[in-house]
Amino acid sequence: MSKSNRFDRRSTADHVLAGIDLSGKRLVVTGCNTGLGLETMNAFAANGATVIGLARTIKAATLACAQASPLCVPVACDLADLESVATAAAAIRASAGFLDAIVTNAGVANLHSLGTRYGVEMHFLINHVGHFALINALTDLLRDGTGRIVIVSGDAGIRHAPSEGIMFDNLDGRRFYESSIFYGQSKLANALHAKELSRRLSNRGIVVNAADPGSARTRITTGFFARLLAKPPARAAATQAWLAASPQAAGVSGSYWLDGKIIQGHPLLEDRVLARRLWDVSEEITARRADRREHSLQQAA
Repeated sequence: MSKSNRFDRRSTADHVLAGIDLSGKRLVVTGCNTGLGLETMNAFAANGATVIGLARTIKAATLACAQASPLCVPVACDLADLESVATAAAAIRASAGFLDAIVTNAGVANLHSLGTRYGVEMHFLINHVGHFALINALTDLLRDGTGRIVIVSGDAGIRHAPSEGIMFDNLDGRRFYESSIFYGQSKLANALHAKELSRRLSNRGIVVNAADPGSARTRITTGFFARLLAKPPARAAATQAWLAASPQAAGVSGSYWLDGKIIQGHPLLEDRVLARRLWDVSEEITARRADRREHSLQQAA
């Protein structure tokens, strides 16, 4: 299955949205202050959209939004802190109005030492669980029939994820830890999340897709040759920007995209049992925020 479009690997986010009027549209972008998130926000803003730009600190979000457009609204959202995610979602809800799209772009990679929070390893927490919690808090704001969600994944989820897909018995890295495997697991989780979410929101006509930016030259790209061969951020952001805002991308949901084309992705993306289990476990992890908050309030009393 494919959908025709007007770009290839060399196209930029600005190019694929050229001539599209986004006036009156409200879109959320995580990681708005750098790399692909910054390019995506800039492309939306250049076409007249109101962009709610999320970054780990309000200072970073404010600076990026001020440079993009007066219509951009900065919000602090530390994806490693589920309380911060909940506060960010509340701020977006308080701003009033529907949302047209959510692009979850932020992430970390190459965390060579094991760190955990809420009982899970940090790649998985930041790249998947934080975005899972944010999206769940905002989906009711998306417009029925036209709302879109783009979850940025990556080929590490194909090349480096563990053979079973998600190591439910080792989410805290206690049994063993290897940075590339845990990063790959988090990127596969992104794509599985998109699949399952597309099924759960299909009755509302909201489309959800996973976007693979390809090898991108961002702050998490390491190694001289890796950076030399990687796409600049403006090109790497093209697919996610197109999926979120182009009329040509309407109507296709639950797919894995690279360079504006649907590709197969990981074979485990067709495993509905795995996707549902990931959803249930992710809900259990996000519930730990409430448990931790209640414990803190009891200690303070």
